[in-house]
Amino acid sequence: MYAFLKPLLFRLGPERAHSLTVKALQTALSVPGGSTLFQQWCTLRDDRLHRRLFGLDFPNPVGLAAGFDKDGRYYRSMQHLGFGFIEIGTVTPLPQPGNPSPRLFRLPPDQALINRMGFNNEGVDAMVARLRNRPPGLIIGGNIGKNKVTPNEKATDDYLICFEKLFDHVDYFVVNVSSPNTPNLRDLQEKEPLTRLLSTLQARNHDQAKPKPLLLKIAPDLTDGQLDDILDIARDTELAGLIATNTTISREGLHTPASQVEAMGAGGLSGLPLRERATEVIRYLHEKSQGEMPIIGVGGITSPDDAREKLDAGASLIQVYTGLIYYGPTLARDICRALL
Repeated sequence: MYAFLKPLLFRLGPERAHSLTVKALQTALSVPGGSTLFQQWCTLRDDRLHRRLFGLDFPNPVGLAAGFDKDGRYYRSMQHLGFGFIEIGTVTPLPQPGNPSPRLFRLPPDQALINRMGFNNEGVDAMVARLRNRPPGLIIGGNIGKNKVTPNEKATDDYLICFEKLFDHVDYFVVNVSSPNTPNLRDLQEKEPLTRLLSTLQARNHDQAKPKPLLLKIAPDLTDGQLDDILDIARDTELAGLIATNTTISREGLHTPASQVEAMGAGGLSGLPLRERATEVIRYLHEKSQGEMPIIGVGGITSPDDAREKLDAGASLIQVYTGLIYYGPTLARDICRALL
């Protein structure tokens, strides 16, 4: 069915297609028997897929990456597509519109996207309201960031606000300092500011009766030396794990004509061109930490084989987003089937 719908959706702008697709899914699920049909079509249940990580029980290792559901609007619907967990956000303390449109572009010859969304979201209070009365049994991660207008020297305040407001409503947290679409955000990946940020968040976390797993999402564009620093910081601040990787600013090796890519402008590249570099980062972190640092692998997973590559490189769990757009809604199910 998706093979028929995909060409029609690709005639629409990417943001409009995203909105229409999710609304169509919500409508289908509201029809009597719709949720049962999607569960049968897209979900594969088997105890052998179970993973326990960060003290959480994941029914399978395939998650929906942050960015798809920025405001916690769609997680109830997306759970019917076979995901073992769903990460929502990136959310900021205050609502912000993000960057001007157009800001999302498809590269079909590369099975890729370029986005410069800019943390567009309705703010953490709106997300909290939608997470009240969330369905039981669904693992949800909260991906948190800072507002564009907040200077880096005050960034910790923004992360703390999101952390405190979301604490009772998510199962784990992800600190996003690696998006290329918020000015100077990636400067927070440097050793001193990152240590200060994570230490402050962990201190607040450990003040709680039951701390939540705190993870860090990193960029694929870091050098080996910077990755070594990340591992040192992760150990020193007792992070639960790392998410590798976010989108890349690289444009190397694309099949889409260079003139078209240049016209799209700045932004983070996701999808198949990111596969190899993301896997390299995962393998490097896994080997350097001697397997002691849990890693969620994301970046360029457009097929079951890509998922297996990430897991073989050392990832404990994986996440998809762009691959879902090019492969279709059965991607999580087909990955699980291949793993079995």
